[in-house]
Amino acid sequence: MTTHPHRNVIIIGSGPAGLTAAVYTARASLAPLVIEGEPSSTSDQPGGQLMLTTEVENFPGFPEGVQGPELMQRMRDQAARFGAEYLTEKATNIDFSSTPKRVWVRDDEYTADAVIVSTGARSLMLNLPDETRLIGHGVSTCATCDGFFFRGQEIVVVGGGDSAIEEASFLTKFATKVTIIHRRDKFRASKIMQERAFANPKIVVRWNSQVTRLIGDAKLTAVEVTDTVTGAVETLAVGGLFVAIGHRPNTDLFAGVLDMDETGYLVTQPGSSRTNIAGVFACGDVQDHTYRQAITAAGSGCMAAIDAERWLEATHAGK
Repeated sequence: MTTHPHRNVIIIGSGPAGLTAAVYTARASLAPLVIEGEPSSTSDQPGGQLMLTTEVENFPGFPEGVQGPELMQRMRDQAARFGAEYLTEKATNIDFSSTPKRVWVRDDEYTADAVIVSTGARSLMLNLPDETRLIGHGVSTCATCDGFFFRGQEIVVVGGGDSAIEEASFLTKFATKVTIIHRRDKFRASKIMQERAFANPKIVVRWNSQVTRLIGDAKLTAVEVTDTVTGAVETLAVGGLFVAIGHRPNTDLFAGVLDMDETGYLVTQPGSSRTNIAGVFACGDVQDHTYRQAITAAGSGCMAAIDAERWLEATHAGK
């Protein structure tokens, strides 16, 4: 086992939340270590979900838009400029029972007075061939992020909960037709959400159906839909597919240590990024299942950095 020099702050995760926290803690001369994840990971990879996004047009300061990976690289470079260090590995174990906090990457041990958790969340996917290849090329998991790109096109939304209905309703602002594909014969969504969908002339519902194949080379051009009752197969020509079957926070590492809600998201104290353990803070999609935007994640990363800095000052730790 290798033990490394003690740190003021360790940040676990490197999406918009983690990198913003790195910028702020580095500028506060706290020399954070960012354990940014593994490039091969499909969940908590370096840069988070924006690494799978092509054009980002709703992040302030980029009037012409910016590629997701480029935005993350700029954030990473900005934090490095102020002294943040990076470890392109995945945290494998933690011990927050005392101070200093301990984080392991396999057999290597890292210690810090404060820890900021920003491991994010991942969209549940259909697990179809070509799905990952077509993310950002017709396949999306966020209507508010990407809906604008599908003006004048026909779109498919997969799901049956509130999120799916909300995404479908939002997409009718841009699409000529939105087909909701649901594997059952009734929605899980709330009654009011269902009523809105049924009243919208642009929304069509395909019950007892599931998408079984994605078609397209450079971009998605069609989906294969299979009837779960009859087995009948039909091909729908569409410009976009939005997967809205839920999200899962990357919180397995903290099970039994940090408080979570019933769906596994970390619980933070109202109006702050503080968790149930002093000196441990959480930000971004790992604790936000409402907004899930790059800008809100970045904002909460700022909060976590300021909370951590103030906690360190108040406890005289890391000074």
